[in-house]
Amino acid sequence: METVKIKKITALWIVVVLLLFVVSIILGILMRLNQGEIIHHSPVTFYGNMTTHGLTMIGIWFVAGMAGVNYLMQRYVTVSLWPNMTGLIFTAIGVILLWVSTFIGDFHAGWTFLYPLPFKVMWASWATPMFLCSLTVMGVGWLIWSLGMVMQLLKRYSISQVFAWQHFGKNPKVETPPFVLISMITLVGVIASLLAAVVLLILYFMEFFSNSSFVNDALLMKNLTYFFGHTIANEMLYLGLAVLYELFSEVSGRPKWKTTWYIAVSWNLSLVFILTAFFHHLYMDFVQPEGLQIVGQLASYLASLPAAGVTVFSVIIAVYRTKIKWSLTNLLFFIGVAGWVVGGLGALIDATISNNFVLHNTLWVPAHFHTYNVMGNVLFSLAFFHWFAMQFANNNITERFAKTKLGLLILGGAGFLAVFYLGGAESIPRRYSNYPAEFPSAQVLAYVGAIFATVYLIAILFFFLNISKRCVKIMFSSSS
Repeated sequence: METVKIKKITALWIVVVLLLFVVSIILGILMRLNQGEIIHHSPVTFYGNMTTHGLTMIGIWFVAGMAGVNYLMQRYVTVSLWPNMTGLIFTAIGVILLWVSTFIGDFHAGWTFLYPLPFKVMWASWATPMFLCSLTVMGVGWLIWSLGMVMQLLKRYSISQVFAWQHFGKNPKVETPPFVLISMITLVGVIASLLAAVVLLILYFMEFFSNSSFVNDALLMKNLTYFFGHTIANEMLYLGLAVLYELFSEVSGRPKWKTTWYIAVSWNLSLVFILTAFFHHLYMDFVQPEGLQIVGQLASYLASLPAAGVTVFSVIIAVYRTKIKWSLTNLLFFIGVAGWVVGGLGALIDATISNNFVLHNTLWVPAHFHTYNVMGNVLFSLAFFHWFAMQFANNNITERFAKTKLGLLILGGAGFLAVFYLGGAESIPRRYSNYPAEFPSAQVLAYVGAIFATVYLIAILFFFLNISKRCVKIMFSSSS
């Protein structure tokens, strides 16, 4: 009975994520049209949309990865329903509070809400505490959900087994599946980032209710913000990779991947590197200790090598000169890996200190993180969504418009990202609601980006209609 309920709640998660994704893409298109001066929004509206767009996108693709991992985890351990339900309820409440604070209260401090911007009140006075409450509610729900899954893993596996330490040697007596290893590594990083968010929000509330008698340290607040934001944005990608490791070979008709010593070593190293890579966001904060800046550059490079190198190698070996069953599911996984790699290379270029002096806060930054999300992580989750929906569809059903959807997705995504990279290469700044005359190409690039984003949106609408229809049937089905 618990399995049936988890199936239904997973279907609900998929519908909610896709619906919010469509809304968030529309907000992004409106922002680019405004920058291209096709439409004219006030700065308040633009930055309100930017705040809503950024936080909603991070939130929905994080919970999408969590829902996928939670569903597949039933293959290995007994999974409880209540942490999942808690995550869903708290996410819904948090999103409502967020949207009320931005759309009604005009809160527009940006999705990074960098200190002390939330206290420079240029919006309704109640919007700042409501915004902070929205983050608190979502963070608490996600923390409960993450801890719940970790507890279930630890009931089945010991600490050494869940981290696959026995695979460092030869012939381990207990085999840890790659899915379990990657899920545990990722969930530990998620919990660490959420605990940092708890400290960050407590400090925000302390200052807000102190009547200026307590003032936070700006550098500490920025470190906490990026430790939370950068880490969770990367961990949601790793949740997608856990799903890929579990399903790619299965849907391709190949033997299931197993944990080897290099997979175990690489993912354990990733846990360390991904928790320290966020320092590359603080290169321009010259009061930051120099040693931490060096750690940030080294961790940024090293974080990409173990997980990315091993995963890409595994995927290439799985398909190279091998006759496999290509479907929309494993095509999405395969293209997603390519998008992840391209976005990662863009991030490494920006994370190099000498390059960061030129690329810092230009359009290169949204270029790289949109790449590994729009054409990486989103595709991993879409692959799971499609696989999940097809699992419970009628037998022998054919996937209609698969080539059209995939073609539009690639065309729209690649074009949208290309103009971001071109803008970054021309040093066009990010976060401008309107570009000054000193950047003559910025408006044209923004307009072209909006056109390609619309093509991408059309593809997502195809996925939304096709997948959601099946998920709604699952939600209201009485069968087990």
